[in-house]
Amino acid sequence: MKVLLSWLQEFAPVSGDPGEIGDQLSELGLAVEGVTTVGAGLDGVVVARVLELRPHPDADRIQLVDVDAGDGEALQICCGAFNMSVGDLVPLATLGTTMPNGMEIARRKMRGEWSNGMLCAADEIGLGTDGEGILVLGTDHELGRPLAEALELRPDVLYDLEVNPNRPDAMSVAGVARDLAARQGVPFARPEPSPDEAGEDAAQRLAVEVLDPDLCGRFAVRVLDGVSIGPSPRWMANRLTALGMRPINRVVDVSNYVMLELGQPNHTYDLDAVQGGALRVRRATEGETVETLDGIVRTLSAADGVIADGNDEAIGIAGIMGGASTEISGSTTSVALEMAWWDPISITRSARRLGLRSEASARFERGADPEVADLAMRRFAELLAESGATLAPGMVDVRGNTPTRETIRVRTDRVNSLLGTGLERDEVAGLLESIEFSTRPAGDDLDVDIPSFRPDSATEIDVVEEVARIHGYHRITRTVPQSTLTGSLTPYQADRRAVRSAMVGMGLDEVMPVPFLAPGDLERAGLEPDGITVSNPLVAEESVMRASLRPGILKTLAYNASHRLHSLGVFEVGHVYRRPDGDQPLPDEREHLAVALAGQDAGAAVGVFSALADALDARHYHLAAQVTPGLHPTRTARIDVDGVPVGYVGEVDPGVLDAFGVGERVGWLEVDLEVLLGLPHGGRPYRPVSRYPSSDIDLAFEVDEATPAADVETHLREAAGDLLADLALFDVFRGAPVADGRRSLAFTLRFQSDDRTLTDGEVAEVRQRCIDAVQDALPATLRG
Repeated sequence: MKVLLSWLQEFAPVSGDPGEIGDQLSELGLAVEGVTTVGAGLDGVVVARVLELRPHPDADRIQLVDVDAGDGEALQICCGAFNMSVGDLVPLATLGTTMPNGMEIARRKMRGEWSNGMLCAADEIGLGTDGEGILVLGTDHELGRPLAEALELRPDVLYDLEVNPNRPDAMSVAGVARDLAARQGVPFARPEPSPDEAGEDAAQRLAVEVLDPDLCGRFAVRVLDGVSIGPSPRWMANRLTALGMRPINRVVDVSNYVMLELGQPNHTYDLDAVQGGALRVRRATEGETVETLDGIVRTLSAADGVIADGNDEAIGIAGIMGGASTEISGSTTSVALEMAWWDPISITRSARRLGLRSEASARFERGADPEVADLAMRRFAELLAESGATLAPGMVDVRGNTPTRETIRVRTDRVNSLLGTGLERDEVAGLLESIEFSTRPAGDDLDVDIPSFRPDSATEIDVVEEVARIHGYHRITRTVPQSTLTGSLTPYQADRRAVRSAMVGMGLDEVMPVPFLAPGDLERAGLEPDGITVSNPLVAEESVMRASLRPGILKTLAYNASHRLHSLGVFEVGHVYRRPDGDQPLPDEREHLAVALAGQDAGAAVGVFSALADALDARHYHLAAQVTPGLHPTRTARIDVDGVPVGYVGEVDPGVLDAFGVGERVGWLEVDLEVLLGLPHGGRPYRPVSRYPSSDIDLAFEVDEATPAADVETHLREAAGDLLADLALFDVFRGAPVADGRRSLAFTLRFQSDDRTLTDGEVAEVRQRCIDAVQDALPATLRG
């Protein structure tokens, strides 16, 4: 939608810098896409007559045009447009002229021929958007006269606005002026024309019948006599041109002018061409045809609306385009002026199906004002009266079904809570009344009547939006809404994710066996056969709730082995169910972590727990040898963290493996996650990296099978003290020359100081201290 500042000022005394006004329009939701100064910068552009047209000798797309700029001399111009004829009057930009776009006109050669100026298209001088050809002027202009004087151009500002589909009122100059007046706090007033009436009443000359009241909510007709067809006044033609419409004749131009000004599309019929003295509104019959004003015969469907004459012949497509049979012509003297309200959905569907979208249909699709017809008709008659036309008394006004408008209760507290403002009830009322929303006090709130030109406002929130627009979003303090933080992880859930991440990081695959076991599975796994039995199992093979993750994982290993998939490393995080202690009515349900390392020994399982302890930063743990049902009697240890038992690590008993059909040794780790994660962990202390070199030594001790490697490691750490940078068990060996019942544990120790390079003597001293500590505390001997 384009609007001129001077046109807006006819409705309200708006003022300010053009850029400032543009900002205000954008703040109102009418985004300004462009601001153009028109009617200025045309010094040096004059009226010239075309004397001769001839082809350019060396260019097919350029012709040579001789023009007379008022001095009687032929002036040669090179021109790329071909829409002129000899005798036409055209705008000529003379040498030295600076065009509105900043281009300076100079004498130039074009393919060997001199051009002594430039003939101008409409868009080059700010008169519309047509740039396809040279602007051909009327015949009543004096040669050599400045173009601005000849066309009565006045400096003005043109705003190009983006109007959203929910703002039908802003598709008119009056609608834009109303919002801008409210924004600036100045009065807004629409014209109230009162043209003289004369002649026979309109109802005696034309009948109207609406056969489909859902299609047409209002159909109003008035008659004008004494109409003469001729050019429009220059001021009107200039405004239409600036807004992108081509002036045609005074009747058509007034029709377009009123539509742009008040937002009410209208159509004019040559009254003498309306057969039967009547207009009928109905749905088309399937396959019915009508020739529209553009000369195209269009085939209609039963969903399209038409206006028919008294003989029931279609003479126009409802809300989209009139028919050629009743078109205004040079012989027209009496005009039937129609203004209607059409169902937006029906017009939208017809326009899309026919591929025919007009300025009228664009407004009807959004929802026109059903109550503006009387004002628009009087304005039409007032403008046409300047050419001698008279308005016949009376109006034929037939009503159908239009949208109902309910009174809306607007709560002041709700307005302020939504907008973050502190407006009083009367302030809200003042903002709404400035855009013609009627208000009545209702205690601390308001009852609001929505005007007919705002069908988009139907609920309280719509009215609140209008308050915000007019009050000004820039006046509302920006805040970040506070809301309840939902969806975050609990510390336990975050730790459980860390556990899973650590397991995956070690290359283990997560498995999820069925949480129910068959009778006897617990016994085969070396566990007590007192599992909780489900009273209504789906199948008998899944009737016992698992008391350990071990049976399910061993079944998984056996199944994969049967498919020749060996040496798997898997883990599961799941719940186990044990008989409750005391009077607890429900099972003792706990969440465990289990790890099975097929083809690997207890040392590998210890390495997994060590990595898990590092991931959780559980620093104070100890492994104590302990016989555990179902696990290897001499290769299993209890895990204590801060003195609290949290699980077991070792190997699965060979008898259990045979019972489940697993043919390779299995390293095993099972931890009660709820106990482990409930103990202090995390908060890892960081220390600076030493700049000094380190020294590595290897120590191998022969120990009893019952001596946990963790005990050896504990004594090594204590003896090495602060000089120990790293300690790792890298080998476990059984067999000759190691005695039966004993094994060799080989450790790598790395010594490093934070403040010096260790000497060989210092390394030897701490090495001996470590050897003595292990041999004194444990049944261990250093291997040579």
